Amino acid sequence: MAEFKVPKSHPRYWSLYYRHKIEEALEKGILAKAGTIAHGRGEAFDYLIGEKTIEPAERAMRTAVAKLLLAEHPVVSVNGNVAALVPKETIELAKSLGAKLEINLFYRTEERVKAIEKALREFDPDVEILGINPTKRIPNLESERGKVDEEGIWKADVIVVPLEDGDRTEALVAMGKFVITVDLNPLSRSARMADITIVDNIVRAYPKMIEIAEELKGKPKEELEAIVKGYDNAKTLSDVLIHMRNRLDALSKEGIWRRREI
Repeated sequence: MAEFKVPKSHPRYWSLYYRHKIEEALEKGILAKAGTIAHGRGEAFDYLIGEKTIEPAERAMRTAVAKLLLAEHPVVSVNGNVAALVPKETIELAKSLGAKLEINLFYRTEERVKAIEKALREFDPDVEILGINPTKRIPNLESERGKVDEEGIWKADVIVVPLEDGDRTEALVAMGKFVITVDLNPLSRSARMADITIVDNIVRAYPKMIEIAEELKGKPKEELEAIVKGYDNAKTLSDVLIHMRNRLDALSKEGIWRRREI
């Protein structure tokens, strides 16, 4: 893989950096080709929210962390895009929440599972990783994504399923699981089916959630329950769409074209 040589002064440095990480993950066998399409689609929605964490996303993150701290068996799911973009942060988030990590893939091969395991262990050689040899299957989910670990997703009461396929989100909800997703597309089936939807770029969301976890640890159970009880995911998604609409309206009025004499 060619070295990333874009200067930090470049106005699109971070966007190009994460594209490079996606390309690198594809070459290492971590990512399926379809994952590159998913990343590009996410970038488009990130433009619409202004490439920053907005208030509805922070609201969802805080509620998600509170719910995960209340959970008996929390699990953070890992797919190729997650392993490509936030491997270190994924491990740190799971540790801060007392959650288990589980690899779960739509385009599952043993080679990809091993590549993702290797990518995670580069940051923590001793981290427990489930999903390497799954023994259970999510009911009514025939894809490879239906294969889950008996001690992980199968047993979990609260699950983080970032950059997710809608079919598994729907199937997990049908099992009675509480599902949290990170998805830049507020119109996706995952976003609309999940109990909590964080509409943000995962590279911003996970570090922020780690901060929130450190803040909320040790808070009384009643305080965490109050945070969860006061949350409305339908309103959060509506607020995201309103933010996008207002931003596009403002841009259309102020003009986005650079004028010059011709």
